[in-house]
This record gives sequence, C-alpha cells and structure tokens, in this order.
Amino acid sequence: MKYIVESAKSVEQASLDLQKNVAEAKYGVLHVHDLKETMKKKGVEFPEECRIFEVCNPLRASKVLSEDMEMNFALPCRISVYTDHGKTKIGMIRPEPLLRTLSDSKVLAQEAREVESDLIRIIQSSK
Repeated sequence: MKYIVESAKSVEQASLDLQKNVAEAKYGVLHVHDLKETMKKKGVEFPEECRIFEVCNPLRASKVLSEDMEMNFALPCRISVYTDHGKTKIGMIRPEPLLRTLSDSKVLAQEAREVESDLIRIIQSSK
C-alpha cells in the first residue's frame, strides 16, 4: 500500500524538485508540514527530517467528491520527503488501494488509478 523511493538528493533539493514537478503535473501543493520543525516548537527533539506535502488536482478532487463526499477523509493526497537513517526517501500511501478500502465505486477506482499514476511520475521525477 506504500510507494517509497530512495533519493541521492538532500531533503531540501528533493523537496524543491517535488514542488516543481507537482506544478508541472497540474497539481498544487496546498500545504507543507515540516514535522521536525513542528516537533521542535513543541519541545521535542527529532533526529530525522520529514516534510509532508499535501497535494491536489482540483478537477480530480471534484470528480471524487461528486461521486462520494465521504472521500474527503482521504483527500488531499500526501507525499512525504524524509530521511530514514541518513537516507533521503520520497513516499506516499498509494491512492488506489486506499480508496478501494473505502469504496467499491468503479468511478473512484478509475480516478484513483489515474491519480496514483500521476503521483508516481511526480515522485520518480523528483528523486
């Protein structure tokens, strides 16, 4: 259910490339959560980097929500750029199996396949 690739880039560079590739694919970054920074502000030291990007394509989101409004629980899609024992990784929960666990709609399944394909291309271009 997870899709993860390793990158030779720094978290900073992979994050910049991810943002560029998200825009080129006609998706938008709604928000970036810097987990390490957030934890630091709460007084918790965390050794790893982790940036969580909330990404969305408004047309696809509209189709999904028009089919089943409860799918708002699974939106927006999230792509993480993070370190794991010194290695930079980029990953996500795959939309297709996620939506399949929430609905048996053929319309949603098709949208999920197309979004997943887009996000895999974005991640591959960013690594």
